[in-house]
Amino acid sequence: MNEPNQELRMLAPDGFRKAISRRAIFQTGTAAAGLAILAACGNEKKSTDNTVGGDCDPLSPPAIADGTPSSGFSNVVNQSSGTLSMYTWGDYNDPELIGALAEADLGVSMKVDYYPSNEDLITKLSAANGNSGFDIVVPTGPYIPQMVQKGLLEKFDLTKLPNIVNVDPAYLGRDWDPCNEYSVCKDWGSTGWIYNAAEVGREINNWSDFIDVCQNEASGNCSVLDTSANVTGMYFFANGINWNTEETADLDACEAFLVDEFASHIKAFDSYPSTKLAEGAYIVSMAWNGDARQAFVRIADAGGNPDDWKWGLGAPATELWMDNYCIATGAPNSDAAHAWINWLLTPEISIRDLNYHGYNSGMQNISDLLAEFIPDLERGDMIFFGDEQVATMQTQEVNTSQDRLVDILNKVKAKAGG
Repeated sequence: MNEPNQELRMLAPDGFRKAISRRAIFQTGTAAAGLAILAACGNEKKSTDNTVGGDCDPLSPPAIADGTPSSGFSNVVNQSSGTLSMYTWGDYNDPELIGALAEADLGVSMKVDYYPSNEDLITKLSAANGNSGFDIVVPTGPYIPQMVQKGLLEKFDLTKLPNIVNVDPAYLGRDWDPCNEYSVCKDWGSTGWIYNAAEVGREINNWSDFIDVCQNEASGNCSVLDTSANVTGMYFFANGINWNTEETADLDACEAFLVDEFASHIKAFDSYPSTKLAEGAYIVSMAWNGDARQAFVRIADAGGNPDDWKWGLGAPATELWMDNYCIATGAPNSDAAHAWINWLLTPEISIRDLNYHGYNSGMQNISDLLAEFIPDLERGDMIFFGDEQVATMQTQEVNTSQDRLVDILNKVKAKAGG
């Protein structure tokens, strides 16, 4: 259990803006061959609105209601009704917030489906051509410009999102959506590993150690995330290569190692390993920080000893991601989608969700909110990162290597029998 006052200095690290502002958007002029997932799926929607950005100050809160920037807090909760369908990452919201509380507070019943990667989300929306049936989707930031260009996302009506002013300005106006016309921060986090120290018998201090343990003590009992960027990123980080490399030699070496030397040791490609860890299916897993945090609770609930398990943030470098609430084009219940997102941006609701999923939800004055609502927050060091940690994180770029990374993952899966 962590004392909240010990966490305050790391709640909103100064290094976040610099780290996540690196070239994290698709550069059309240099990547004509990239992202075939988008180019090959469905018919491109032609619209003059399919652009990101506009005449706004990306460092100020988005304009709402009367068209002027807002300040302060709003506790407005829009009322709506009907059924709301969300397509998101697994186990990513407090069950009450997509269940009984959503129905009680907003009058909506929710249906939630899950995907393991941004590529899966994009493929499904593209194939549906505006008829996916989903209202809310939760892509990672760098994928948003391409989704907008392909007509996969609907513009917000910011008059229906007054609680956007509750988001810390550090998490607004990102490169992928400077005016927050299509997206608003859900939360952000990073990647590392969780392992049973009693079984492994040695420390895992960096990605090279993780790889070596998977090839030895944990061979056949190791899981990795089911995403191309993370599986290949592990190799790049371990070898001092920026995971956004577009160099053919780097990609060739990565493929050769992962397919020929590493794949046979993988038990599963699991983007949400916490449940399986509690069941004893793996002794070491690559994991996002929030899911790893949930694993400690689930291990205890299953009768295991959480003290046997250790978490490590990826080193010497790792990723920094930020997921975003968006509304899918053709959303059957856009009003309810706005209402639910606005409700999630209410401080007490956001903090409740944070306590479940274990990621920084980006609220203003978050230290005060924690002191008020979760004074006994556990494992806060797995949620909040300091400047020195953020300085080691790299934001993903969707560039000309994207198709190659997906191909490498598919080859690794085939070799692993996954």
